[in-house]
Parts: sequence; structure tokens; C-alpha cells
Amino acid sequence: MQKFIQFNDEKIDSFLFMEMADLAKTLSKNGDMDLKYGPHSYLDVSDATVYISHFWDHRTKEEELHGLKSDIFLRSIGSLHHTDFDEVVNYIKKVKKTSVPSFAKQLFMLAEDIRLEELCKSKRPGTKKVFATRRNIYRKYFQAQLNVNKVKSVFIDALFNSIYLLLNAQSPLEDPAMINEDIDMAMPFIHRQLTRFFEVSSTKEVVAICLQIVEVVEEIVEKDMLNEYFHLPENVYDKKESDRGQTFDDLKRQDPLANDDILEEESTGEEEVIDEEFRTWHRETSDKGESFLQFDLDQGSQSDILGDGVREGDEGDQAMAMVQGSSQETKNNDYNSLEAAQKEKEEMDGGSEADYGKENKFAYPIFLSPEIPTSDDKREYFSNKTLVTTQQKKLKKMIEKTLEHKKIQPRSDLHFGRLNNKLLRFITDENPRLFYKKQNPSTEIDAVFSLLVDCSASMYDKMDETKLGITLFHESLKSVRVPHEVVGFWEDTNEATVKKQPNYLKPVLDFRSSLKPNSGPEIMQLQPEEDNRDGFAIRLMTERILKRSEKQKFLLVFSDGEPAAMGYEQNGIVDTHEAVLDARKQGIEVINVFLSNGEIDEGQRRTIQNIYGNFSILVSNVEELPDVLFPLLRKLLYKSI
Repeated sequence: MQKFIQFNDEKIDSFLFMEMADLAKTLSKNGDMDLKYGPHSYLDVSDATVYISHFWDHRTKEEELHGLKSDIFLRSIGSLHHTDFDEVVNYIKKVKKTSVPSFAKQLFMLAEDIRLEELCKSKRPGTKKVFATRRNIYRKYFQAQLNVNKVKSVFIDALFNSIYLLLNAQSPLEDPAMINEDIDMAMPFIHRQLTRFFEVSSTKEVVAICLQIVEVVEEIVEKDMLNEYFHLPENVYDKKESDRGQTFDDLKRQDPLANDDILEEESTGEEEVIDEEFRTWHRETSDKGESFLQFDLDQGSQSDILGDGVREGDEGDQAMAMVQGSSQETKNNDYNSLEAAQKEKEEMDGGSEADYGKENKFAYPIFLSPEIPTSDDKREYFSNKTLVTTQQKKLKKMIEKTLEHKKIQPRSDLHFGRLNNKLLRFITDENPRLFYKKQNPSTEIDAVFSLLVDCSASMYDKMDETKLGITLFHESLKSVRVPHEVVGFWEDTNEATVKKQPNYLKPVLDFRSSLKPNSGPEIMQLQPEEDNRDGFAIRLMTERILKRSEKQKFLLVFSDGEPAAMGYEQNGIVDTHEAVLDARKQGIEVINVFLSNGEIDEGQRRTIQNIYGNFSILVSNVEELPDVLFPLLRKLLYKSI
């Protein structure tokens, strides 16, 4: 079936994305630094995330690479280490009160990026070529935008375009564009202020110049900017400000005392001091309980009488022992396990993200058991079995012949192996055979297969043919006594939320049942369901197959497209590719069988290439699946002999 219209057909190059992610981590010297695509480039310090812009998409490979690198250089080398975030917060507060806040924020980002670009080039001269490409592309873009905005009479946007072209002029003699009478009269002043940006050495100086320009622009324009070319994210700096926490002065009492007097009589040391212990929460408690007591001293005169000093609280300091503490591990104490309250909190927060990738932090598996095959399942399966019998028997006979040949081939008088004690032939023979092999080869194939089947909704028109191909696999592997399993996977769309993503896995055949004589009809229970979170499923299957003792381990993934699940659209390809790489590093050969009912376009080919590399078989006509799988299965089995 041909696709004439495809919406949102944006494909992420996973190799390029991972290359950029590694670059961001290296330059920022932070292994936890994350990388994400966005409409604009900026740095989220609180979440340790660098955003790179979609502006560089749909360009030549070199332009895209240089554009993305320039974003990372500006954020990882520049913004992270050389931007004064306090000054940015104060600037945002000031420009919010103006009539042109969007213009003001974009002007600051433009000027700050110019300052940071020079810092990057001075620290790393190798970045000059990248920034030259960035500047050339942006100049062409803003020149086109200037013409468009002048025609549409969007004068403040045209002013910003002109400012960019002046700041990135190829000649100091370049004149500003003529926009309208008011702006043209103010342009000499604006031009003089723009030249000061090349002399600044701090964010504070950039802010000062921007405020002067904004003050003038407010008087000559009626509306704020319509377009957003550069992004200064207010929410990021709001988080940065709130993350500072309270200072000691913030903890001091601010309301006036009822009586602010001091006793005139000095203490003699003989006064009676009554100690009363009030228990409260201590510094090792992350969440205060409801049963603790607080006491505020509202009245009293100041004196120089001191108590017995302070005592560090411990876990037992609880009001009337009515609640259970939630103390966490410290440097001074060795707790074997967290308290019940903390365990519950971790479960609510989604648990650990290290086991199955950060994109699958809130995904959890639900394994389903196969039902007893119905009469319809058996009838359909035996129909499929009849269709693949010829290929199955042919494959079995080929494997048996190969095993027999290997068994009866000579084990002595070889050119390599163990040295025997008949060494006279070394002198008498021209080409002596002095070696032997100690033991006969095994008559069994030392391999195990795991077949992972995409049960997403898009498989509705391919599932019947897929089950036919899996039948060939099952019958062939069963005939030569190779253990295998067949598992369908999908994510429940209706139950999936931002922090809860149930993923179902249904092993219709497991390693124990796959070699039973009557096994097979269970395969018919695979049906198209909902979404697919491929990276998560591959990691789970990797865990299962690594428990097997066989030398050769194969994981075959039957799918018909890229991953798609809750919050998985942007990074699903990258996460799946990482899952494939992790499996291969542990000795598992991962092979993809891509299923299609029509011509496979270049975008689909590139997506599968990004995930699985060259280890993928593209089936443009799913009806031909058994014929395509036969040589693949033969090659894999020969490899295991």
C-alpha cells in the first residue's frame, strides 16, 4: 500500500544525535548532561540539558553538523561557564515591565551569543570553521526575513533582522537597512550601541547595553515582535532562582518582637536554669511528618544566659514515638536498607532509570501467559505449517548433512591442532601432517534464538504473514533441536501516563515449551494491539537470553517501523539503538526483520539503518517473508555448527 501523504515525517539520525550528546557531555565535563532537540537552542542548567535547534534540519550534511556543533559549543563551553545567571534573572524581571519584552529577550540572546562565540573561538580555535558556517547560514536567513518583514510592515521584526545583519556584517562599511521613518531616525544611536557589544567582557555589560537599546526602541515602535528567532527561557531561570534555596538570613525571624528589651542585670552564674527538651525533626529527615511539634518564641527579654549547648538529632527523636521516621543514609551511619516511607516515595517517583534507559524510567513490564490454543488456532497453525513444510524439511536435511560431515571428517593427520608423537614425517614428507584434534565435535547446534514480535496497531495488515514466517522459524528450529522463544510486545495506550507506562510482553512460546512435539499453535495468539516501546522490550529480552548457557545467542526483532509510545517519539530511535548496542556488546547478535506492504522509502531505510546498522532485512512484500527468512535461518544455523 503506497503512502501518498505522511505527516510529521521527521526522522532523527540516531548516530548523529549520540555523537552530539557525547560532545555535550565532554565539553561540559558533566557525564549526566542531557541533549534534546527543540525549536531553539538554549541551556537548562537546573535540568542539566542542552537544547539544540531544529533550525539546522533539512540542510546539507556539513551544514547540519556544523550548525548543531555550534549550538553545543555556545551552550557547553559558553553559557555553562561564562554566563552570569543572576544578571539574566534581573534582566528578565526588568524587561517584563517594558512594552517590548520579546524584542528585549531576543536582543540579549543575540548579543550574549556573539560574546560567547568569541570566547569559544579563543579557547578552542578549531571551532572557527563551525561558527563561520553558522554565521553564513544565519546571514542568508535574516536577509530573507528582513525582506519579508518589510513587505508585511512588521517593522520591529525587520529592525531585529537588521540588527543581526549589522552585528554579523562582513564589512564595517555596511549600512543599516531602511525600514521606516521613526526607526531610521533612531538607527544611528542603535548602531553606536551595537558596536559596544564587541567590547564587552561580561553578561552584566551586555545587559546594560541591551537596556539602553530597549529604552529607545520602546519609543519608536507600537507592537512587540511577532516572530521568535532566539529563545531566552524564563521558566529555566525561574527554576534556577528557586533552586538556590534559603540563606541563613531567610531563616531569621522577620516580624517584630512583642517586646525588644534587654535585661540590665548581668548574670552571675548562680541563676537556676531549667532544661526542657523539645523534640523536632532533624537535618537528616527529608520530609517532615505531621506529628512533630514546632515552638515559636513570641515574647521574652534577651539575656546572656546560655543553655547547655546543642545536640545533633538522631533517628529516635520523634514526638511521642507516634510516627515512623524516614531517615536516609548518611556518611556516619551504615543503613542496610531505606525506611518504609522512603521506599514508598521511590516507587511513586518511578524507581531507578539505570536498568532500562532513562527514556523508560516510568515503563514497567507485564508478562502475560499464553492461553490454551483453541481449535481455530490449531487449524490455522497447521495450515501455515503445511505451507512451510517443504522449506523446513529442506533446511533440516541440509543441517543434518553438515553435522554428519563434521562428525566423520578425519580427526588426525591434520595441518593444525595438537602435535602428535609421530614426528618422523617432518623429515620424510614434503608436506607433513603432524597434528590431531582431541575430541569429536558435538552433534548438537550450540545456539539459542529469541524472536521479538512487534504487536503495535500498525501490524494489523502484516500479522498473518508475520505468523507464517515465525511458523517457519519455529518448525525449523524445533526439527534440529535448537531452543527458542517467541514473544510479542506492546504498550497500553489507554493506561499510559507521563509517570506510568505499562508494557505487555506475551511469550507465546518459551525456551522450555518450544521443543515439545505439539508446540506451535500458540503463535496464532499474537495480535496487533497498541503502541511499541522497542528499546525497553529489547533490554528485557536481552536479560532473558543472557541467562541461557548456549554459545551463540540470536535476537530477531520483527517490526514494521520506528518506535512510538508515550513520551517516546523524539528519543525512541536513539533509545532503541542504544538497547541494540548494549545487547551486541554482551555477545547477542541482534537482527531486524523490517516488514512492509509496499515500497520502502528512503526515510524508512535510513531509520532502520540508524537503529540496527547493516544487520537488518527489509521485506517490501510481506507475503514473501518465508522465502526471505529461509536463507537467513540457514546462515545463522550454519554459523552455530
